[in-house]
Amino acid sequence: MLEMAKLKVPVIAIVIGEGSSGGALALGVGNRVFMLENAIYSILSPEGYASILWKDSSRTKEAAEKMKLTAKDLYELKIIDKIIKEPKGEDEEEDFLKVAKSLKREIKKAIEEMKEMSPQEIEEERYQKFRNMGEYKII
Repeated sequence: MLEMAKLKVPVIAIVIGEGSSGGALALGVGNRVFMLENAIYSILSPEGYASILWKDSSRTKEAAEKMKLTAKDLYELKIIDKIIKEPKGEDEEEDFLKVAKSLKREIKKAIEEMKEMSPQEIEEERYQKFRNMGEYKII
């Protein structure tokens, strides 16, 4: 993650399914992070979270709610930048093509937004974005 944070080129990350564990955390270091609306993204699976926190993997649903791992939750927490809508049709191939078109459009838009930035600006933008993610409360 440290090496990725120092890159001088734009990084666009896309969560398309189930992203969890340390490898998935690196996606958060992107200048832009997009996520399909039905994907999930977290540091741990809900089963693992429930097992660790409550020693009871049957509490997976409760764990998933607390973890805030949906695209909607993560957008509200400013972890991701854009939710890519997924069609609710029955034609998988047609739905795939629609999602691919949406992703292509968003990637082109992100590249256009960043193409005039200097390498230092790209790195600084990524650093500031990462530093300002999420929310916390001091109790």
